[in-house]
Amino acid sequence: MSQSVGKALQILGRLGDGPATLDELAGALGVHKTTVLRLLRTLADEHFVFRDSGHRYHLGARIHELSSRGLDQREVRSIAAPHLAAFNREHRHTTHLSELIGPEIVYIDKLESHDNVRMASRIGLRAPVHSTAAGKVLVADLPAAELAGVLASVSFAPATANTITDADAFHAELGRVRAQGWGHDREENERSVNCIAAPVRDASGRAVAAVSVSVPNIVLTDERLLELLPSLLAVTERVSRECGWRPIIDSSRGRPA
Repeated sequence: MSQSVGKALQILGRLGDGPATLDELAGALGVHKTTVLRLLRTLADEHFVFRDSGHRYHLGARIHELSSRGLDQREVRSIAAPHLAAFNREHRHTTHLSELIGPEIVYIDKLESHDNVRMASRIGLRAPVHSTAAGKVLVADLPAAELAGVLASVSFAPATANTITDADAFHAELGRVRAQGWGHDREENERSVNCIAAPVRDASGRAVAAVSVSVPNIVLTDERLLELLPSLLAVTERVSRECGWRPIIDSSRGRPA
């Protein structure tokens, strides 16, 4: 393999763990900054990376485009597909399957609602973790050190008047998500749209994806949306079991811990 290609792939692999500065990338690769900068410029020209206003590099749109083309090969998407289809047929609302990439989620599957209201989301689209139910679910499951790295890259920009824009408030929200086992977006990412989400776990117990259902207020109130929680949690448990997850039963409560 060409040495330059190898170094470029190392850069992409490092950015897969989260954004990084030029100095951090040079240190991780053990090469001079000028070499890394040359590779970064080439990768940026092809949209494999981009640099934010804080001079930190992120994975770019080309990575997500290639990722979306390989979605049918993703095991969790294939496993989840029939379960999401059944859920969508029963409840008739927009249903997403998402994964975490750095400080954002990426929609890896979407089933449209059965009414005349369509949401702007699409497969391959990214959304912030701090304003989405799926994002809350996925980052709440991260180990403390990994969570700190992800949140260091979150701008907490307001998408609506309800968006959580304070890091401490978001940490408190994540505590609620961990305690209840699901996430809630109360018109935080889109005005007049509420969402609930729950995690899909693999054999290790790690949350590898999130299933969410999103509904505009004109179709269903937030209170009525919460009535779908039992069905949503049943779906994510079934998908998780097919992904190899086996819950630890809390004998004092007779349900998964």
